[in-house]
Amino acid sequence: MAASIRTVVFLAMVLAVGFLMIILSCVLWQNWLPLLVALTFVLAPLPNALFSHCGSDEFAGSYDGASSGPVDLGRFITAMVVTTGFAMPIVLAHAQVIQNAACGMSIVGGGLVYGTILAYSAAFKQEDSEFD
Repeated sequence: MAASIRTVVFLAMVLAVGFLMIILSCVLWQNWLPLLVALTFVLAPLPNALFSHCGSDEFAGSYDGASSGPVDLGRFITAMVVTTGFAMPIVLAHAQVIQNAACGMSIVGGGLVYGTILAYSAAFKQEDSEFD
């Protein structure tokens, strides 16, 4: 069993800390724009999840590590969304719309949220591959 209950509880705690940091970055400086970072990082894995099954035909022939166009498109869109999630607070802080401390808190919180989502999906993908 790859993803034990301890792993799930730990990832849930890290996710809660990430969301707490994002919400505190909004509340402490009375500006709710850094909350967009949470939305960005929650939506970031969706293109990978949607496009990962495209082009995975078993009878396609070549298994030399070559990936298909839709899979690469999903990775590209995910990379754009993640980059936007990290760049948005920096741009807002540079334009003096949010405070620099709020920028730092939302970037760290967003990184925790996205890292938790990646770790959770990797843990359960590893568990699913053991049963195949």
